[in-house]
Amino acid sequence: MIAKRIMDIVSAILLLIVFLPIMLIAAIVVRISMGSPVIFKQRRPGLNGRLFTLYKFRSMTNDFDESGKLLLDEERNTGFGDFLRKCSIDELPELFNVLKGDMSMVGPRPLLEEYLNRYTPEQARRHEVRPGITGLAQISGRQNLTFGQRIALDVFYVDHRSLWMDIKILFMTLPKALGQRGVIIQQEIDDVDDIGLNPDSILGRSRTLNKQ
Repeated sequence: MIAKRIMDIVSAILLLIVFLPIMLIAAIVVRISMGSPVIFKQRRPGLNGRLFTLYKFRSMTNDFDESGKLLLDEERNTGFGDFLRKCSIDELPELFNVLKGDMSMVGPRPLLEEYLNRYTPEQARRHEVRPGITGLAQISGRQNLTFGQRIALDVFYVDHRSLWMDIKILFMTLPKALGQRGVIIQQEIDDVDDIGLNPDSILGRSRTLNKQ
């Protein structure tokens, strides 16, 4: 939809201008407190399941144990990293993903690559549109929702999307982000994975949602 792409580009440029000072401060503090790199990069599934590189501000250290193994998420957390996630500042670099065409301002959040082969055909329909910085699930409860509820909302968005819906979601996102509503720091995947998406659960391992 041409109108949606135009809105994405215009919105991303305007938000980059508005939030540039905050992004510069965040980058400096991340560099000082956690070192390099400042930007966290990870492959995520996009439109039609094609992989792209997602950009976020790094919110955890890269500390290793004595054997050279990366420490658990909760051991690598920092106070500033928690602040970035609570205020959704860590998501701001995704505006560059929007400009590149990897993402949209509004759409299903891009989850992990390893979940791709675990979706049902109906759940996989969330990839019929570009993933978004925000979406219906984010304004409807965010991390208070289970994976099943989030994906059901994603599919609902795919079936009912419109430019007007995108505009409403965008305007509803800002107060929720600033109010930190629905944000649960160090939430365990097993607490919300009601549909068996996380392969680690089968192996008896747990993981937090910091990277999602």
